Amino acid sequence: MSVRTISPQDLQRLRERGTTLEIIDVRTPAEYAQVHVDGARSVPLDALDPKALLASRNGAGDEPVYVICQSGGRAARACDAFHAAEFANVFSVEGGTSAWERAGLPVVRGARRLISLERQVRIGAGSLVLIGVTLGWLLHPAFFALAAFVGAGLVFAGVTDWCGMGLLLARMPWNRAGVSS
Repeated sequence: MSVRTISPQDLQRLRERGTTLEIIDVRTPAEYAQVHVDGARSVPLDALDPKALLASRNGAGDEPVYVICQSGGRAARACDAFHAAEFANVFSVEGGTSAWERAGLPVVRGARRLISLERQVRIGAGSLVLIGVTLGWLLHPAFFALAAFVGAGLVFAGVTDWCGMGLLLARMPWNRAGVSS
């Protein structure tokens, strides 16, 4: 089943009409604590249990669920999880929190600044490539394999939209701290 989307502007128009909306933010708790859509609830993708979430909706039944992440990739995977749980009335917010902010729509900002998960992946991958190349040049050519492995991982992540390094970094303590909502 394909993922249905809604633009940030259309979702905001629904909110302005007084419609009660369930917005689920599937980013890491630390990303959520840094900035999130006003009224969104934090349910990290790695902890998302669609059946349990749907069971706890207190009579909301088949009302739509709107899923948001940073740019859309994690939200699409969350929508797939809802579909697998046989719930089809789910929408991914196009462009995620980044698009929501660019549109000037209301957000809640935390006091704590955090490096985004995407930037953490770039820093980690770049560091590993630099280490591999440096050690390959200084110590032994076998270390070039580290750079090649990271490069292959980045290509795989780009093609499949699945990033093992991102999933690992999302579980790190600095990305789990600071959730209050």
